[in-house]
Amino acid sequence: MNTSALIRPAWTPATIALMVIGFMVFWPLGLAMLAYIIWGDRLEGFKRDVNRATDGIFAGCRRGSDKAARWGHGSARTGNVAFDDWREKELERLAEERRKLDEMLSEFDEYARELRRAKDQEEFDRFMANRNKSTSPTTGSATNNKPSGNSTPGLLDE
Repeated sequence: MNTSALIRPAWTPATIALMVIGFMVFWPLGLAMLAYIIWGDRLEGFKRDVNRATDGIFAGCRRGSDKAARWGHGSARTGNVAFDDWREKELERLAEERRKLDEMLSEFDEYARELRRAKDQEEFDRFMANRNKSTSPTTGSATNNKPSGNSTPGLLDE
């Protein structure tokens, strides 16, 4: 490790000043600088371990993508012409089935949408019919209870 660096994991005036400024600006920054001063010399080993672990994880992903490319998700051929032809026909058949299923799904969605619209229309018509029934007798009885000689309604017309 280079010991002549200005900011290194040690108690130097620069690192102490950065830690104090970090605490004044935003306390997690000061805390991070304190952690760097105390445990920064272990950072190289930590980075190496993390890099090894992530390389192992992503190597598995690369292997999985290679398998996917071999099994029809890419243009890789196996070398066996009969198998490759059969695989292409099966993939085309599956693509056709997928297209049919997508069409059936869109038809069902349209059917369900129309069914909901019809149900909503029926509920709305029922509501309007009930509303008109309940308002019709009260307006009819109010007009029947009025005295015939008085054309202007008032508070004393009962």
